[in-house]
Amino acid sequence: MVPTSLEGAMSWSELERLVEQAEVQTSLQRALKHCRTQQELVLAARRLGYRITRVDLQRARQLDGHPQPLEQQGLG
Repeated sequence: MVPTSLEGAMSWSELERLVEQAEVQTSLQRALKHCRTQQELVLAARRLGYRITRVDLQRARQLDGHPQPLEQQGLG
């Protein structure tokens, strides 16, 4: 599922860049480790210069076959 809008494609590529860099940079891992919700992760990533969205995280979870977090289901 690839984003169809230009803005969605740009933020999706930012999410890919964040993931790739977090896999190899321990300082980035430490900066994101404290995040407990999708909102916290998006805000932390934005503070670090990554232009990702909540929708990007939801798409990534769906592509990986993970269920939606409880906070998104209204249960958390």
